[in-house]
Amino acid sequence: MVAGPMAAMLCADLGAEVVKVEQPKGGDRMRLLGHRVGSVGALWAGVNRGKRSLVIDLQRTEGRDVLIDLVGTADVFIQNFRPGVAERLGIDETSLRQRNPGLIYVSVSGFGDTGPYIDQKSYDYVIQMLSGMAALQGGDGTPELIRNIVIDKTTAMTAAQSILAALLARERGAGGQHVRLSMIDSALAFLWPDGMMQHTLLADDGRVTAGPHMSDGYVVRPTLDSYLAMIATSNSQFPGLCAALGKNEWLTDERFATLADREANADALSDLITTEVARHSGHELVEKLHSHDVPCALSNPLHAVHLDPQVQHNEILVEHERPWLGPVREPKPPARFSVTPTALGRHAPKLDEHTDEILAELGHGPESIAALRATGAVGPRR
Repeated sequence: MVAGPMAAMLCADLGAEVVKVEQPKGGDRMRLLGHRVGSVGALWAGVNRGKRSLVIDLQRTEGRDVLIDLVGTADVFIQNFRPGVAERLGIDETSLRQRNPGLIYVSVSGFGDTGPYIDQKSYDYVIQMLSGMAALQGGDGTPELIRNIVIDKTTAMTAAQSILAALLARERGAGGQHVRLSMIDSALAFLWPDGMMQHTLLADDGRVTAGPHMSDGYVVRPTLDSYLAMIATSNSQFPGLCAALGKNEWLTDERFATLADREANADALSDLITTEVARHSGHELVEKLHSHDVPCALSNPLHAVHLDPQVQHNEILVEHERPWLGPVREPKPPARFSVTPTALGRHAPKLDEHTDEILAELGHGPESIAALRATGAVGPRR
């Protein structure tokens, strides 16, 4: 619902011409989630900008023929059906490669092509639970979900990266290939370096020295009027923290004298820090902490993120008019290229907005297009 579409959008941000193929009965069901204008919702628009909309009934031979003709002109084909669906529709890799031998065929799934879970539906929250991400969020308590479709988006970014690598390999003579990604594999690869740092070194002969988990320091503390995050127990930052909080006596407290001491007494130190932070105004404390070179930040409420001075300075967020939607706020592609700059692409399309246009590019005249629409092979179901 997001991983495949967002992967294509990321390619569009980098300059690709992208056609989104939708079903005739209402199109992509993600269109109507959340705040929306007409048939374009905010989330859907956020992962489908830069594309054209083509509506095809893949259950009909004439509709499938249109898609195969389109694939003949393409570099990349992305599908995110559950395993077996593409084969039943006749748009599997073998079928499409007959038309386009150099095609980069990309399959995005929840669990992969084989295994005990392939018949199950996969959503972001399912993968968060299975991958260990929810357990990490919960710490020693109840597992908690990240309130964001982080797995879908991580899979999308991995897919876009893989597509670019496959295209480069083709340019260097490797030819077309099938790129397979699963959400659970992407989640584990993303989580592992830090999230599973306590489950990576497996030697049981005494070589492994135990240490704290990086996530132990990820604590949000209340101030008098806001919420603060900081990690400042290293030898270079702890003195600054003590000075900012007016607690220089912690420097001579034998429990906190060295980094090893602070790690051994982390819970006691954390409780003391929490108590002291709660005595301060958030903005005043941040100024003190920054003056002592202690990294920290107050929590920006969602409605004010776009007003953050650094966000405004970077001009990453754009407020402009989009067809159908009116005024919108959305991020530009984050990478800044010195020679080939990127820019926000076309608007997220209305359902069926470009079907006739794309058919004409494939050589269909007005009568042919009308005939395809009359049979229901293309266009939304009335």
